[in-house]
Amino acid sequence: MIPHPDVFFLSAAGGEQRLCLFHAPVGTPRSRVLYLHPFAEEMNKSRRMAALACRALAEAGHAVLQIDLRGCGDSSADFGDATWTDWQADVRLGLDWLDTKAPAAPLWLWGLRAGCLLSAADWGRPLNYLFWQPMTSGKLALQQFLRLKLAAEMASGTSKGLMDGMKTELAAGHTVEIAGYRLGARLASDLEAARLAPTGAPGRVEWLEVSTREDAALTPVSEQAIKSWQDAGWTVRTQLVPGPGFWATSEIELAPALLTRTVEALA
Repeated sequence: MIPHPDVFFLSAAGGEQRLCLFHAPVGTPRSRVLYLHPFAEEMNKSRRMAALACRALAEAGHAVLQIDLRGCGDSSADFGDATWTDWQADVRLGLDWLDTKAPAAPLWLWGLRAGCLLSAADWGRPLNYLFWQPMTSGKLALQQFLRLKLAAEMASGTSKGLMDGMKTELAAGHTVEIAGYRLGARLASDLEAARLAPTGAPGRVEWLEVSTREDAALTPVSEQAIKSWQDAGWTVRTQLVPGPGFWATSEIELAPALLTRTVEALA
């Protein structure tokens, strides 16, 4: 029986704190896993799936750490003040903490959507990647986020020129508000520049995407990204899993098959 996760705060720079949940397995960990959540509201929509996956992985013998990045969830600061550099520092904070837990166990970085973009960097240690519905381009991630405001304004007929206006505001160093989130210019710029590109010593990549279509296939963009990882020496295994896009549905939805495939992928 896996106990409830250990909830605690990690101390960060400037006297700030990062909320963490640690899911400890029974016995010696088979691996260590750091989960990096998606962007803005997608984080909240996917919390239930992430919690279920963490529990399933812990039951399978993996030690899993969840961390709310700066300005997200119950961590310090406001979303509008966070930067990509802040979030990279939070990743290092989580990795350093996991180094204190079974340091000899294999290490995995597990990202969902834009969390995959954040995870893809050289962290100075050998590790593997678990990608859930990875976004291959930060530019696309930013455009999708900006479109939330565009969609909200279309019904009122005030959307004309809105996209260009938001980009102009961000380029001028201003903050824009979208779906209840303040997006800072620096975070927008760094997100736009992010790429899901291989770095560091090659290891394993488990690439999982979900779809409600029976005839679903990986997109050409995904195929191109996967090839770049393989060309860099990484062992990449892809899986298409039946399930809804739970990170963006109006109601909280689950993809049970993704939980099963995730545990199998790390076996």
